[in-house]
Order: sequence, then C-alpha cells, then structure tokens
Amino acid sequence: MKVAIIGLGVVGYGAYEIIRDELAPEIEVKYVMDLRPFEEIPCIHAKDINQIVSDPEVDVVVESIGGLHPAYEFITASLKAGKSVVTANKHLISKYYKELYQLSHETGACLQYTPSAGGGIPWLHNLTRTRRCGAIESFSGIINGTTNYILDNMTLTGAAFEPTLKRAQELGYAEADPSADIDGLDVQRKCAISVNRAYDAVIAPEDIPTAGIRFITDEDIAAFRSKGLVCRLICRGSRKDGKVSAYVEPTLFAADTLEANVPDNNNLITLVGKYVGRLSFYGQGAGRYPTAHSMVEDIVDIHMGWVRDPQLTGAAEVDNSAQIHRYYVRCENLSFLGDLVEAKLGSGVVTVPVSVGEMHRIASTRLAQGEKLFFAGFDE
Repeated sequence: MKVAIIGLGVVGYGAYEIIRDELAPEIEVKYVMDLRPFEEIPCIHAKDINQIVSDPEVDVVVESIGGLHPAYEFITASLKAGKSVVTANKHLISKYYKELYQLSHETGACLQYTPSAGGGIPWLHNLTRTRRCGAIESFSGIINGTTNYILDNMTLTGAAFEPTLKRAQELGYAEADPSADIDGLDVQRKCAISVNRAYDAVIAPEDIPTAGIRFITDEDIAAFRSKGLVCRLICRGSRKDGKVSAYVEPTLFAADTLEANVPDNNNLITLVGKYVGRLSFYGQGAGRYPTAHSMVEDIVDIHMGWVRDPQLTGAAEVDNSAQIHRYYVRCENLSFLGDLVEAKLGSGVVTVPVSVGEMHRIASTRLAQGEKLFFAGFDE
C-alpha cells in the first residue's frame, strides 16, 4: 500500500516516522506535501494535490494540516479520485460529516478519522466495535486535555483561572487563543463526531448545547471542595426511544469517582453498552505519537479491510428535555433564577433539578447580555 501525507507538522511527521520504522515495506510513504522542505525524507515531495490524486499507485491520503481550508479541498479531491482518506481533523469532520461520508460511499473510498475524537485513545474504534453487537446506551467523559489540566491544577493548588491558563499555554497544552478549549468548542466537535458514530446520526456541532469554563474562579473551586466535589468539563450523548441527547458542560463529581481523579492533561471517556455494560478508556488525548499512532492504525485498518461504514439515518434533532439534574450557578446577579434556587453554595447557588435544555437556554441568554456567568451540572 502506498500513502501520501499532506502536512508534516507534529502529527503528520509522527505518522511518517511510525510507518517508516514499523510498517515498511508493506506500507510505504510515496509522497509528502508541505510548505517546508524536509530533505531528510526520501520520497517524492509533491507540489500540489493534483500530483497526488492523479497517481494511480496512491491508495491512502493522510490529511494532517488541520483547519477547514484547504484541508476540505484536499480531502474531497482525494475521495473523488477514489483515494481513501485518514484524518485527525475534528473541525472538518464534524462540520462536513454527512457530505464527506456520502462522497466516500459514491466513490467506494474509505474515510477514517479515529484520532479526531480521543487522539491516541482508541475511543471511536471501540465505540464502533461495541455497537456492532448491541446498542450504545450512552457515553460521557473528559475529552479535552487542556481544560482538564486547568481544572485539575486549580483543584490541587487553589490557583486562579488566568495564571493556570497561562501555565497551560507555556507547557504547550493551550493555544495562544484558547477559545476553542475553554469555551467548550473542541469538546462540542468531538461530541458531535461521537454521537454520529454511535447512532449513525447526522448532528452538527452547533446543535449541541455547550458551556465552557471561561468564567470559572478559584472561589468556585473552593466551594466545590467544601462539599467534596471536583469539576470537570464533560461531553455526554445518549439515545432513548429514538431521541438523541447530546450536550457539553462543566460537571461536578464526587471526589472518589474516576472522572474526579483524571490528572493533568489526560482524558477519560466512557460508554455504556446494552450487553457489555460500562467501559472506560483512559490516556493521552493528544500529542505527536499518541495521535499519529491512532492515525496509522486507521491506515492499517484500511489495508486489512477492517473498515465499517456507518448507515447514516439522516439529520437527528437533539432533545435534552429528559436530562434533568441540579446545577451550581454563579454570576453577579442571580435574581433571574427565582424559584429555581434550592440552596446557597459559596458565591453561587444550587438549583432544583432543571432540564439541560432549560439551563443552557437560561445561561445563553445571560451570557449574551454580557454577564460573566459560570454554571456546572451535578453528576446525578
């Protein structure tokens, strides 16, 4: 099998090294394409995508440049040419999920994206394997290392949000613009991919109610600690009676739970299967070699013919009305909650049980008005 790798950044170069060191000559990198010269790589350095897609020897195109464009154009050109595609690009896959899968079905090419949700953790792979023999009743977990690092270190040290975020940036865990992480958008995209994979659905990321940790304070963390609680940013998905539930929000766990004890930038994501019960997957959700390893596993799956295409059931409406629990809410003026308040906790309050849909609607309204509101659901 011959492969072309587009983008020789952290992950792309890692994939090249694994193929070179572990899989050659059965799998060979024939082309690489990058704006920078990599003279030490002894293969053809493509000048443009047409050079790759027009070569009948190329079986798989690995997209590792990230972002929406020109990654979208490269992937669609490859699929139209009948080339299978492997990518870790969660932004692109979550946005163009239906279109890309329909295109791959039309041309008979494979589209694999296991590292797009979970990085080096074989999350999507095992989600697919498990659902072959019984329904996935639900999934939930920590699937963003940056926010887990921030929340874990605030909990352990009592530090404020801003210096902890700065430290995460210095360590390379957070980008210069951390919005996708701290506003929950990265988790939202991974949640959409996971929902679609688990339920053969077509749900766009923006259809998933999402709250991040931008406005969490050390006072919030101290209040949680006083009750034996730990905060984590969690994605959840489930399907019951034909209705799909999906949402992303900070969540409060008892201090002795698995989720509360995930350290630093690690991930933990769990599924509940009809027959297999609860299965949890823990590890590095990012990084050069963990993510590259997952990417190369996708290449090997294509080579071995171990790929299962989903049977897309079409667009599904997200319905969170049946998901009900208490919330911690804190902002400058909490009078808008009215009869929803059950008790006071630190500088915030604890609500009576409220549906996920209602709480996210309330919070979105206040945030749109400029309030620095933070809320977290109780794991109940």
